[in-house]
Amino acid sequence: MYHICKRAFDIFSSMIAMLLLSPVLLVICLILLLTGEHEVFYFQERIGYKGKKFYIWKFATMLKNSPNIGAGTLTVRNDPRVSPFGGFLRKTKLNELPQLVNVLKGDMSIVGPRPLVEKTFYSFLEAIQIYDSYPGLSGVGSIVFRDEEDYISRAKDPKLFYFECIQPYKAELELWYLKHKSLRVDIMIILLTLGKIISKNNDMMFKVFKTLPKRDMEKELYDFNQHYQ
Repeated sequence: MYHICKRAFDIFSSMIAMLLLSPVLLVICLILLLTGEHEVFYFQERIGYKGKKFYIWKFATMLKNSPNIGAGTLTVRNDPRVSPFGGFLRKTKLNELPQLVNVLKGDMSIVGPRPLVEKTFYSFLEAIQIYDSYPGLSGVGSIVFRDEEDYISRAKDPKLFYFECIQPYKAELELWYLKHKSLRVDIMIILLTLGKIISKNNDMMFKVFKTLPKRDMEKELYDFNQHYQ
């Protein structure tokens, strides 16, 4: 019953969101056509439900060859591969809106673990590879790590910090969601996502979900930089 209700909610909410946001989406499309590399959408292969691959939709914010330049799939703050308008889209998370198409198609859900590229997905320990839930437009990991680029940018070794500190914590968060997922939890995550757009404060997330794993990423970043300085 949960899966049927969740899918019905995904279809209804994605259609309504696309309709209400259509003026914004059209303006963004027009600006992207006239600036940068004149590309509107960016498609990237991700791992989805039960390991099935699909192509995620995003607004184009970076150079076409960006995965093969610099930090690869990791993006740092003020990354030179990001266009000026692309930087605005990434900061406001408007670049994620085309994923409503993925939700409507059934590749994704409104709420769930973030879909990963194959290399990152299979670097997780087998026990924590996320197979049993459709990836989401938002989720606990997305909210807690809304400023992931900031952490990565301040690390002495961005890639190593991601794999040693960020990735394990993300896995804990997504496993928590898989254990506790319900329509109530999904609705609360949607409300918290909207709240996160207004405020960067993460405290509300842990007040609402009292059993959610919590780690001090600022301390982990400091300890990491001290160790690798």
